[in-house]
Amino acid sequence: MDVHARVGLNVQRLRRERRFSQEELAFHSGLTRGYLSAIEAGQRNATLRILDKLTQALGVDISELFVRPPGDFPIEVPKSKKINNSAP
Repeated sequence: MDVHARVGLNVQRLRRERRFSQEELAFHSGLTRGYLSAIEAGQRNATLRILDKLTQALGVDISELFVRPPGDFPIEVPKSKKINNSAP
């Protein structure tokens, strides 16, 4: 998962845990609802200043935006066995 998606999912999770609508969080952080929506969707590259505004509005440390979201497990790709296509 790329960092934009991870931050977006964490912002969304923290917002919902606090029972804020996007409109409420946007108001408390000084952002527009559209900009917040794009961050949550992983479509915006939020600056540190924007992330700071969000963490202040959510009442969390900035590190909370970078933790692995619940259910985000790394996918292990099995190592493929080398196939010997040479004739016996």
